Amino acid sequence: MLRPKKISKRESRASITTIDVPRVAEKAGNIYEVINIVAKRARFISTVQKDELQQKIADFATSSDNLEEIFENREQIEISRHYERLPKATIVALEEFMEDKLVWKYPDEDSKGDNW
Repeated sequence: MLRPKKISKRESRASITTIDVPRVAEKAGNIYEVINIVAKRARFISTVQKDELQQKIADFATSSDNLEEIFENREQIEISRHYERLPKATIVALEEFMEDKLVWKYPDEDSKGDNW
């Protein structure tokens, strides 16, 4: 039976940072726009990382799976661990936003038409 690794308080706080919400909100006008912009970018980053991981893992796929091969594949485990250690997509997206690395634009009023 696999048991989750216990995370010490020091490890769990390493990725937690406080955010100055008013400073973030002033970059786009309001906090809800910021959340929308950052969420869309985070979804894109997450999708790219997931696709990369699946491609790398697919190289190890075999037609016959037996228990010994599953536990002996150290390279596959290291690849998975690498992706687990990557920063969360939302953190990366928020950092990009705060460093003015994201560009967003609103659709033209003329192009909206009758679509909701």
